[in-house]
Amino acid sequence: MTANTPTDPAAEETPTTLSAVPESDEGTQLPGAPDPADPETEGPILTPVPDPEESTQAAADLVVVAIDGPAGSGKSSVSKASARKLGFDYQDTGAAYRALAWFALSSGVDPHDSAMVVGLLEGFGYAIGTDPDDYFVRVGETDVSEAIREPRVSAAVSAIARIPEVRHYLVALFRSIIADTDRPGIVVEGRDITTVVAPDAAVRILLTADEEVRMARRSAELSGHSAEAVGEQLASRDRQDSRVVDFLNAAEGVTTIDSTHLDFDQTVSAVVELVRLRTA
Repeated sequence: MTANTPTDPAAEETPTTLSAVPESDEGTQLPGAPDPADPETEGPILTPVPDPEESTQAAADLVVVAIDGPAGSGKSSVSKASARKLGFDYQDTGAAYRALAWFALSSGVDPHDSAMVVGLLEGFGYAIGTDPDDYFVRVGETDVSEAIREPRVSAAVSAIARIPEVRHYLVALFRSIIADTDRPGIVVEGRDITTVVAPDAAVRILLTADEEVRMARRSAELSGHSAEAVGEQLASRDRQDSRVVDFLNAAEGVTTIDSTHLDFDQTVSAVVELVRLRTA
């Protein structure tokens, strides 16, 4: 499925934690960009935010799996692999923030100039592939799947994500992508998915791991980067993002999956088993 640009009751369950001791500890792919905080922040809404009742009704027959967590936790790679095993669609919400950051830089707009960034939203022709086996990100006719991972884009994402109007716009977009899913379900990952974008998801997961493990995994993926540099990058990323959303503590009804002692396949299995258990 290809999604293009165009519910809020919280679960009553108490947070739980899943963990296990595996035979190995392997790294995971880099997670997405920092995501938004409170959609109720004041500011003009350039794309209408779906009415919660309409949004819930549209997605009533879907199984929505919401996954968030800190940098280096493997949200993106685990979410995509889990969606593939479940036969679900997959939405990387961080890609939208990265794509907008890329669009701003390519348009000569300072990412810290909120008014100028907001002015770009109307012409932000964003599209993303939600098939886990056919993932892409486009802005207009340009495929930016690789470009949005460039260091210059990564450095601009936090500024973009802090703009209230951007958060309003993209929350509406993420919800519309969820509602348009034509598969039995969708796995949605990002920094605030369990609390803001899909607080009424059938399954809500906080994917985390000890900082040392996350740092080691990231270092293994980034050749030519010292463990010290990677550790500072992770810490800086978490500090910046924690100003707009709490992604280190599970909200009520969110299940924590601690992958500190899990390898990649075991982490995916933990997610898939939880989804099947909750939706049986």
